[in-house]
Amino acid sequence: MARDEVEAAYFTLLRAREELSGLHRWSEYLGDELRRMRRFVSEGAALDDTVDRRLRRALRHTDGPLKEALDARAAVIHDEQARLPERIAAAERFVEECERDHATLRNAR
Repeated sequence: MARDEVEAAYFTLLRAREELSGLHRWSEYLGDELRRMRRFVSEGAALDDTVDRRLRRALRHTDGPLKEALDARAAVIHDEQARLPERIAAAERFVEECERDHATLRNAR
């Protein structure tokens, strides 16, 4: 077996592992981002309770658009999270395939 083929299989394996690792980090990021957004909303509500509603009038017109933006971002995150298990499973299968291919090529030398 040519050394170039073994090296190519090895580098493909490394890229596959990197992709899988990136998907795991992405999953963590999405969860962290949802928690951050929940804290933001919770802390904002707690702050609102400390100030007279009439004084908040200057900011109140931004409450609706802010809530809409947060809801839209949360929806995108939930959509990503729903698709992520299959993407991770596919990446894991690809890593396993690459490991087998590399081992086969390496042992054939």
